[in-house]
Amino acid sequence: MKASPEAQKRLLDLAERDAALDRLRHRRRTLPELAGIEEQSKKLAQVSTQIIAAETEAADLARDQGKAESDVDAVRLRAERDRKRLDSGQVSSPKDLASLQSEITSLHRRQGDLEEVVLEIMERREAADTKVADLRAERDELTATLSVAEARRDEAFAEIDKEAGEVRDRRGVLAAEIPADLFKLYEKLRESSGVGAAMLQGGRCQGCRTTLSIADLNQIRAAAPDEVVRCEECRRILVRTPESGL
Repeated sequence: MKASPEAQKRLLDLAERDAALDRLRHRRRTLPELAGIEEQSKKLAQVSTQIIAAETEAADLARDQGKAESDVDAVRLRAERDRKRLDSGQVSSPKDLASLQSEITSLHRRQGDLEEVVLEIMERREAADTKVADLRAERDELTATLSVAEARRDEAFAEIDKEAGEVRDRRGVLAAEIPADLFKLYEKLRESSGVGAAMLQGGRCQGCRTTLSIADLNQIRAAAPDEVVRCEECRRILVRTPESGL
């Protein structure tokens, strides 16, 4: 392949722009904010799951408390009815009176036991409600922190994308100045190895950092200035400059 030395040297400028775009893409993928967002998102998901569990527990305890309080009311009302019967004098049989008094005593004892159950459930429910409130506060804090990190990420993305757009514009101008067949070869090599062209500097390929053999250097030295030469090691286009050491 033939191309003027000037066109070949433009490949170095093109490669510099491509390297800049690669660095910007890497910077975009490895922003510190991304790791922070991922960590905060995981914590937020965990807390959200914990909130659901805590709310379910609190709701179950509220239902249990309601049932226990209903049981207390039922026992209390029954004891009150028995007490009214006892006080009314309607029961005259000693055996029935003893039975009624025994039932009242039993109901009072039962009411006391149920009230203890209610108190225990109330304490557990209070703890569950506190846990729900704490988790919700933690969720709100995580959400706020995540929003700040996402805003910083978006700001960094916008800055990187703006810079990348400017580099691509300059790259487009350079690409238009390079012969089509040379540019096509450069693109093919860039797709396969990441770098399509490299400077030959001091007898060394700056693409793969390999020092060329005397035979290879002699062959390049003998090549016409407009001949496109390649590195025997990495197959990239070697661009000759006054620094090539030829």
